[in-house]
Amino acid sequence: MNKFSRRHFFYGALLAGAVPSGGFGSTPSLKQLGFKSPNEKLNIAAIGAGGRAVFNIAGCAAENMVAFADPDDERAAATFQQYEKAAKHKDFRRMLDKESGNIDAVIVTTPDHTHAVAVHAAIQHGKHVYCEKPLTHSIWEARFLADAAEKFKVATQMGNQGYSFEGERIAAEIIWSGEIGDVREVHCWTDRPIWPQGMDKRPAEEKVPAGFDWDVWLGPAAMRPYSPAYCPFNWRGWFDFGSGALGDIACHVWGAVNMALRLGGSSCSVEVVKQENRGSYAFPKRSVTEFQFPARGALAPVKVFWSDAADGPVYRPEGIPESEPLISGKGAFGGNGDLSPGLPMFIAPKNGAPRAASPYAPTFEGRAINTPTGSGAIFVGTKGYLTTDNYGANVRLLPLARHSEYKLPPQVLTRSPGHYADWIRACKGGDPACSNFSVSAPLTEIVQLAAMAVHFEGKLEWDSQKMKITNRPEANAFLKPKFRKGWELG
Repeated sequence: MNKFSRRHFFYGALLAGAVPSGGFGSTPSLKQLGFKSPNEKLNIAAIGAGGRAVFNIAGCAAENMVAFADPDDERAAATFQQYEKAAKHKDFRRMLDKESGNIDAVIVTTPDHTHAVAVHAAIQHGKHVYCEKPLTHSIWEARFLADAAEKFKVATQMGNQGYSFEGERIAAEIIWSGEIGDVREVHCWTDRPIWPQGMDKRPAEEKVPAGFDWDVWLGPAAMRPYSPAYCPFNWRGWFDFGSGALGDIACHVWGAVNMALRLGGSSCSVEVVKQENRGSYAFPKRSVTEFQFPARGALAPVKVFWSDAADGPVYRPEGIPESEPLISGKGAFGGNGDLSPGLPMFIAPKNGAPRAASPYAPTFEGRAINTPTGSGAIFVGTKGYLTTDNYGANVRLLPLARHSEYKLPPQVLTRSPGHYADWIRACKGGDPACSNFSVSAPLTEIVQLAAMAVHFEGKLEWDSQKMKITNRPEANAFLKPKFRKGWELG
């Protein structure tokens, strides 16, 4: 206790509840009989084998990959070839039914609208689950999965890798130390979308490609004619399938914000204060959303702003010269580390519109994409400023002179062995992973509140405990999706 300065005791009430009840997965232990030895490999199945799934599979490649389910033969071809002996299926439900006895854990990397049904199917089979962000396509589904994971006692993790980086924990420790005072505002931004948005009509029907199961890809969504305007990549912009730029990046950018300010599970208000070109079927091309959170224990009330389709940082603190970088830079605390072992974070494509094989384009609609300042957050405190990057890492205090002279406070939070390693260890009996569903479901609720808000003018008042919008009853229809027959959840 003598290691803590007086300013730490200013935030003493925070520290007692700052760490998830299961910790951050830093202490290996076999807590339950029947779990695998830490030295024994897991048998892992993957729902989704192409695109982003390649990164998640690579992150778990030290284990045994025994089965795959993907409705798109072409996208999955490279993975299928790499794991020739693994079982291959199009429909994950059939894979789980047939291969269940040989599977310990499942990776889910599908479009947002199928996350919940795929994850729940795995949980019902008693399998541990790693699911891409956002955890679900709706608030009701997020709570449903959190409850299911608790009921079936499975190890879970959402794919917001920054939660395992040291940078997010350093940011939280600095803020809890009182170094920048009470955080009253946070400004978050991203350069996404890098896919079409603002569509006001459905695309024309086209022939379903050979080797592609359109019915399985649609999953719980209402049946409609196939179009390449939906998949394999551009689904994020459509209300029925994705969550816009929020679903792609907010779970990353808000990682440090959520960890440090303990936003998940809080009641709040949310309002889209600016949007451009919202379509009848798709998210707007550009939007700005404002959250207002009340005091949370010893934490002051805070406004959190989200801006997408941004050209860079959307807020520059007064007195910080334009020549001084706000994000990353020399001497930043807590880097990103390796997101996916053996793979680059982004595949360098040609200029122009996103391509199916590599959607990460350096430009999109005239905007630079994937620049060092493409996404990030600026914490505005009563005594100073702190910034983080896309993954809540590369932490800096502003101005630079203050940062260069700063000494980090004593470590309060444990450090992670890595996002995938954290989950794998939990599967084998270790402590819960850092972004297990008890943590990531409340964070996903925040993301989906913002996604709901684009449909309404003015504020939505969210009562987290009652799980309802209190001032606009009609908004509650967006809390739970409609499931196509044969794909129901429950």
